[in-house]
Amino acid sequence: MLKQVFIIYLVVINIFGFLSMGWDKRKSKKGKWRISETRLFVIAIIGGALGSTMGMYVFHHKTKKWKFKVGFPLLTFLVLTVLLFLTTLS
Repeated sequence: MLKQVFIIYLVVINIFGFLSMGWDKRKSKKGKWRISETRLFVIAIIGGALGSTMGMYVFHHKTKKWKFKVGFPLLTFLVLTVLLFLTTLS
């Protein structure tokens, strides 16, 4: 049961990370209020790294900033490594 809830959480947070990158890109084009870079990283750190990374490349958003270009894929790798480790414990 806990494993299923965790999987659902990861799916939801990654969708949210993906959509957040698209929403921020749209707002940037219109010159409106933006999602802070800190908040985008928090979404990635709490499990949404894969979705955020995919959103970064799909929406071509923050791809020139090294901390995103390197940070998001690195966080994705770390999250996937932790998940692999946790699944081997069971």
